Amino acid sequence: MTITAHPSPSPSLSSDPAPSRPIALITGVGRSIGIGAGIARRLAASGWDIAFTYWTPYDRRMEWGVEAGAAEAIAKELAEAGARTAAIEADLTDPDAPARIFDEAEQRLGGPVTALVLSHAESVDSGLLDTTVEAFDRHFAVNSRASWLLIREYGLRFRSAPGTATGRIVALTSDHTVGNLPYGASKGALDRITLAAAHELAHLGVTANVVNPGPVDTGWMTDDLRESLIRGTPLGRLGTPRDTAHLVDFLCSPEGQWINGQLLKSNGGAAG
Repeated sequence: MTITAHPSPSPSLSSDPAPSRPIALITGVGRSIGIGAGIARRLAASGWDIAFTYWTPYDRRMEWGVEAGAAEAIAKELAEAGARTAAIEADLTDPDAPARIFDEAEQRLGGPVTALVLSHAESVDSGLLDTTVEAFDRHFAVNSRASWLLIREYGLRFRSAPGTATGRIVALTSDHTVGNLPYGASKGALDRITLAAAHELAHLGVTANVVNPGPVDTGWMTDDLRESLIRGTPLGRLGTPRDTAHLVDFLCSPEGQWINGQLLKSNGGAAG
């Protein structure tokens, strides 16, 4: 298993054993233009300390490539917003990774994780006829199994004060399946796992919701696809990481506690 911890910028370091800011653990924060980074910025501005994960070998396999120094730059930006940070590189195909991620986050930030935001993904296009067993298994290992293990680890550790509901789980999903079978199928499994948590972890004071952000251009769209999606959206634009982040921020807030066990679409009214 690979987990690499990177020191946080000095403004985010503290020796306080009990931080006054709650801690959010956000997975899949590997690129500064990504949805995960957008969520991290919004939660940091709202008063959260942030632990986040990323996995460089995945970006290296993708067409956008590795953004050099992204984890350090994101951590520095979050620190400037007042957050203590812990950047953790972790391979989520390893079933031991979730427990070690929580250990690292708690050790470095000095307290338990209050909000778990799952924005990581394995997404390599393939359809019914050309998906390999290896690709199918890898998608389910990252998008489904790792998400279950992260949620389970959270449930084993989190405790809310009696009569309160301060714990939060938010998972990002997709309804894309045609031509992207293993991604869509594994995200469908993620939905079921997260919605089960809304009931099975309710006694811990935890709410759990799934957010479908719709088409968000973070560097993976072709010009033709971008134009087609814009035409199909009533508001005449694509979603941005900030759009998703605002909804996640609300769900993680005290005002969002009554929303529970839901699959929410935040897509500007896009059809499909």
